[in-house]
Amino acid sequence: MQLTSLNMHVAGLMRCRVEPGILSTEQAHAAMQLHLDCTVDTCRVRRRARATLVEEGRCVLDERALP
Repeated sequence: MQLTSLNMHVAGLMRCRVEPGILSTEQAHAAMQLHLDCTVDTCRVRRRARATLVEEGRCVLDERALP
C-alpha cells in the first residue's frame, strides 16, 4: 500500500506509545476507532484523541472518568 498525504497521518496513529500531536476532529474520531480496545491510561493516541473530542465538545465524559 502506498502512503499518501491523506493517510500518512493515520499511519502515524497506529502505535499506542507514540504521542500523535495535534489532531483534527476527524483524525481524533479515526484514532478512537483504531484504538477501540485501548484505554486512555495506557494508550497515548487514545488519550490525545479523547482530549481533542472533549475540547471540541464532541464527547462528554461521565463524571467517573474525570480525575
